[in-house]
Amino acid sequence: MKQIKNLVFDFGGVIFGLDRNQAVQAFQQIGVADADRLLDPYHQQGIFLEVEDGRMDAETFRQALGRLCGKELTFEEVESGWKGFITEVPQYKLECLQALRKRYKVYILSNTNPYIMGWARGADFTPAGKPIDSYVDKVYASYEIGITKPDPGIFEYMIQDSGMDPEETLFIDDGPANIATAKTMGFLTLQTGNNEDWRPALEKML
Repeated sequence: MKQIKNLVFDFGGVIFGLDRNQAVQAFQQIGVADADRLLDPYHQQGIFLEVEDGRMDAETFRQALGRLCGKELTFEEVESGWKGFITEVPQYKLECLQALRKRYKVYILSNTNPYIMGWARGADFTPAGKPIDSYVDKVYASYEIGITKPDPGIFEYMIQDSGMDPEETLFIDDGPANIATAKTMGFLTLQTGNNEDWRPALEKML
């Protein structure tokens, strides 16, 4: 087995806690009656998928969601729906990422959208005002690449862009389908539970 040189983390559910039911309620509060069908912890549906795979930008999604609800929605209302997914960002995980960067290249590969990343790349992400980009070498966001996990294409993009060797890379994710794709592409994998403390399991693999 080759020496591990790179670590690739999922974002929601792995770095920050996810609560789908909380998000469904948040979207229902702004008028999205069908939120329960459209929202998924791992892979969205309908226009929610289109904003995560880059087919829709934030403004187009806001307008489309407004049409779905039959009323005009503000950016802040739509953002509040997406932020309903977020439960907490454990400081110990961010500190762990910083420590790991001393020995490894550390990346994030996430199915996400401009609303969540606007928060994650802003001063509100941590009490210290530091964005997620300051804790990792690079964030690979589905909407910026135009592909979502578990499609192999998003992994191929990351490999080409970073120059990483999958056999030297540990992929950490809470989605079984994402883990399965990573394995077929030669990555070492660690499947975690939503908001689990993955440090002990990670330590055993490094």
